[in-house]
Amino acid sequence: MTPAIDVRGLTRRFGDFVAVDDVSFDVRPGEIFGFLGANGAGKSTTIRMLCGLLAPTAGTALVGGVDVARDPEGVKRRIGYMSQKFSLYEALTVDQNIAFFGGIYGIEGARFQARRRFVLEMAGLEGRERVVTRDLPGGWRQRLALGCALLHEPPIVFLDEPTGSVDPLSRRRFWDLITDLSSRGVTVLVTTHYLDEAEHCHRIAIIQAGKLAALGTTDELRQVFAGRAILEVQTPRPVDAALVLEAMPEIEKTSIFGTSVHAVTHTADVDPAAIARALEAAGHAVTSVSRVPPSLEDVFLDVVERTGAAALAGGGR
Repeated sequence: MTPAIDVRGLTRRFGDFVAVDDVSFDVRPGEIFGFLGANGAGKSTTIRMLCGLLAPTAGTALVGGVDVARDPEGVKRRIGYMSQKFSLYEALTVDQNIAFFGGIYGIEGARFQARRRFVLEMAGLEGRERVVTRDLPGGWRQRLALGCALLHEPPIVFLDEPTGSVDPLSRRRFWDLITDLSSRGVTVLVTTHYLDEAEHCHRIAIIQAGKLAALGTTDELRQVFAGRAILEVQTPRPVDAALVLEAMPEIEKTSIFGTSVHAVTHTADVDPAAIARALEAAGHAVTSVSRVPPSLEDVFLDVVERTGAAALAGGGR
């Protein structure tokens, strides 16, 4: 199967700063592909290159079979793009925004009317066509922006941090729309720093400091903990308990998860009861210590820490 997006050695420098560093991956047709990383990791720079908005310094990227460096305008005609900020004209009404984007894409007549109905139905905005866009709640503006990006029925859609400023319910509804697009064969590349959103993706690429640090399904990414265990420790004073745990020879590192502690062990054969006894001997009341499967947050923290440590050891940034 020919990839919808094929990236090889993609690099972008700004002077001496390398924002995206030799990144390679492919995205299959109809796939929801997640780009996961902290702010400043290189996600948006990558997506801007793939959309033909920023020229690569090195490497190649084919989007829908079109080379982004040689024919950026050809790429733009084949994709839908929704930026971090709502890509709408807020002083225009809902209908005026739809008409504006329809004009940009050259959609006219009966086709425009059909696509207009699609956007209004998808965004739940029937009856609100004359509402000024800035007066819409964030979730509706978000769905309207997506609808406008889909007016010309592109086979590939790029969504750059699309849910950064909306409530959890709106985020869930938005992801229902993304799943529906995928089921219709549309390829979706979405950047996010929300770990719960990344769980919806078929595959996830973790990007850190401009480099591709990990790539795979959630189950494949969890294999980073093969040979190690994660213990969830319930205790009234998790921060203090984490310091005690980190001093134990069995424990590699800890992180706070809500009101509990996740402790990563050096090997998989650690006895949770022994850890509980050691904590109690140090003066900590222990409600429970149990093995838990690695969450995507565990994976993300582990990958980022290991990538950072490797960069420091190699003298990188």
